[in-house]
Amino acid sequence: MAETRALPPEALKALSRRSDAEGLRALARHAGLIALGVALVLAARGTLWIWPAMALLGAAEISLFAPLHETTHRTPFRSLWLNRLVGWVAGFVLVLPPEGFRLFHMAHHRHTQDPERDPELIGARPLTRGRYWLILTGLPYWLSQILGLLCTAAGRDRSPWIPAADRARVAAEARLYLLLYAAVLAASLAAGSLLALLLWVGPVVLAQPLLRWVLLAEHSGCVLGNDRWANTRTTLAGLVLRGLFWNASYHTEHHLAPGVPFHALPRMHALVSGRLAVLSPGYPAAHAEIRRGLA
Repeated sequence: MAETRALPPEALKALSRRSDAEGLRALARHAGLIALGVALVLAARGTLWIWPAMALLGAAEISLFAPLHETTHRTPFRSLWLNRLVGWVAGFVLVLPPEGFRLFHMAHHRHTQDPERDPELIGARPLTRGRYWLILTGLPYWLSQILGLLCTAAGRDRSPWIPAADRARVAAEARLYLLLYAAVLAASLAAGSLLALLLWVGPVVLAQPLLRWVLLAEHSGCVLGNDRWANTRTTLAGLVLRGLFWNASYHTEHHLAPGVPFHALPRMHALVSGRLAVLSPGYPAAHAEIRRGLA
């Protein structure tokens, strides 16, 4: 990739080393946060404290998008089976089947900020102030994902980024997800239990705006076109968000070299930061920049 020629080949090779140990450490921290959130929700049942507890649990659950995203590149773990397993579980929590998402995301990398070929832009309405706030609610995401899952499971998804040879496999994955969601619902109704609502559905709905806040900053307000130094934003997030989202805020670096694992992105940033065209000192600043460009 031409954009990575700014890095010496030996440096890029060193940055691209994958490690089960690094991935498992990050996964253990993330699982620990989810376990803590579950404990807080269970302890807060019957009180108003359940709402902030669910929001905190939701933040830990919704940020599973980070390892899901990393597993589409097969980078967080050296072992392929670990990448697949973590991606599958994270995708289930987020209603985002990993194989379909992988094809979507690979097309996004090939055609970043190309309105006619980037899946994130194809058919998207212009980002106005009103649409900006609507996206941040997370409601368009849930509507799109649920309808998309049903369409894919029915075998009717003809998205251009899904090759004809992969459609049956992507549809089968969507059907399996729907079956498992139906099983969770049936078990909850049979047991008269609200645990799935309190420990999963409610938290991820409450926390979806956090994920939208992070994802909107990645390309919004950046130039259209294939210049990866300028069509993607790196955000210098604080320690909490960097940890929660597995260094995803180093997003230009990720687009420059998608094979570099999450744990090496801070080191890559140190090497290329002087050349980044869009660099924000934090998410509030990034969103202020985005809003300034909206009608």
